[in-house]
Amino acid sequence: MKLKLAFAAAAALALAIPAGAAAQDAPGSIVSIYHVAPGQQVAFLKWLAHQDEMAATAGIPKSQLYVHTDGDSWDYLVVSPQTTQAQDDAVDAVASKMGMNPRHGGLDLRKYITSHTDTLARGPTSAADYLAWVGEK
Repeated sequence: MKLKLAFAAAAALALAIPAGAAAQDAPGSIVSIYHVAPGQQVAFLKWLAHQDEMAATAGIPKSQLYVHTDGDSWDYLVVSPQTTQAQDDAVDAVASKMGMNPRHGGLDLRKYITSHTDTLARGPTSAADYLAWVGEK
């Protein structure tokens, strides 16, 4: 099961950003895996869509959503760009402008999930480019 999850995350990353980036130039991403609480699927997806809306208003590309169909126990895998502090501040400003408390994001999320993980990753790249970057052939 863990191998399938790792493969799903790798596949998601491979599709997340246009191919061809060298390892050192590959952008950072956040891979989030969510286990949604029973009965909260629609509410979670609405929350996630709202996060994408706020990010887009702040000039940040929306996340890519992968929906579980078979295998391990996760419900959704989301690949998001790794943001800078300035981008985080811009999203907070958008939230405030919409009448929301930006500090409640994590609290609101937890109403809809039983657990989640976030992993920082770099890519996509290729094995050959990564080997070159680490000085191997």
